[in-house]
Amino acid sequence: MSRQLTDRGIDHIVFERDTIAHEWRDTRWDNFTLVTPNWQCALPGYRYDGPDPDGFMTREEVYAWVRAYADTFAPPVREHIAVTAVTAAAAGGFDIETTAGRLHADQVVVAAGGYHTPTVPRFAERLPAGIRQLHSAEYRNAADLPEGGVFVVGTGQSGAQIAEDLHLAGREVHLAVGSAPRVARFYRGRDCVAWLQDMGHYDLPIENQPGGLGKRENTNHYVTGRDGGRDIDLRRFALEGMALYGRMVDVRDGSFLFEPSLEKSLDAADAVAEGIKDSIDAYIARAAVDAPIEPRYQPVWRPDHETTVLDPVALGITSLVWAVGFRTDYRWLRVGVFDGEGHPCHNRGVTGTDGLYFLGLPWLHTWGSGRFAAVARDAEYLADRIRRTARETAAA
Repeated sequence: MSRQLTDRGIDHIVFERDTIAHEWRDTRWDNFTLVTPNWQCALPGYRYDGPDPDGFMTREEVYAWVRAYADTFAPPVREHIAVTAVTAAAAGGFDIETTAGRLHADQVVVAAGGYHTPTVPRFAERLPAGIRQLHSAEYRNAADLPEGGVFVVGTGQSGAQIAEDLHLAGREVHLAVGSAPRVARFYRGRDCVAWLQDMGHYDLPIENQPGGLGKRENTNHYVTGRDGGRDIDLRRFALEGMALYGRMVDVRDGSFLFEPSLEKSLDAADAVAEGIKDSIDAYIARAAVDAPIEPRYQPVWRPDHETTVLDPVALGITSLVWAVGFRTDYRWLRVGVFDGEGHPCHNRGVTGTDGLYFLGLPWLHTWGSGRFAAVARDAEYLADRIRRTARETAAA
């Protein structure tokens, strides 16, 4: 956003509570990698140009890439300043309170993402006292956890990849499987992301997606970019010794309780992955693309029973990682642009309050809006809107 405003000669300030790009280094685990290929990383006037375009940048590489981007145009960032309140001013524009004082702005862009407060279920307070619990945002590596079994709750991207990280480190892993879908890493000779890019999937506005605006509530498909990229197959992990369970619903009298939903969740995740392959097959046939034939996935493991009650102490479980997501926290933004669940109401980042915008939210406009793939396009759209609004205001 700052680059787009700079290019248009629009005076602005960027407030950063911590430091530029700090989230990439401070809130990701040690072996974190992107799950989208490096060639999809494109910011305004700045694309990935390293030696591995089909690879997946590590945590440190992403941090260095974003930090170097900022150095290309010296954005007017005020680091270590938190915005504590934004209110609509009576005479127009917005009054802003920060930890460094107050100021007024004609227009405001909220680029704080959509993942603010780690979610932990209320029943977490009933875990046995000897089990160390932490959120996925706090997880760094297997060695930081006490010896013994590790329980991971949740199979979105973070949960599935953290379970893989622990498994590869030789830890005894127990995993509560949720309803997240999965996608194959490669199919018919290419990364599935490359096929979907060619198919225009990532450019399709959310209102034209199946499910429409409800897509914003969907959990991302689990897959990994680790070691050059591969599938995350929970069934394969089970064959290798990982213990799988259905959705965790409570802790009672020291025991973990689960829904008998494991087989259903595994089948549903596989069905999504195979459905994506169906769409790729159809595209290959329609476009007459010469691509190798590949056999379809066959489940390598099925549960012979569904565990609904587990005694974690008896099984030697000493730590638990909550990978059940985040909730938004916009209490500082005191403008009426939210729905009943606290989510911002907008159309392509433009709210119903003149001069207030959002950028970088999941599915702001397309699949790539919350990722490096298309955030530049969204910023360009908003920057043009900001310039037009500024000119109209000046002419009034």
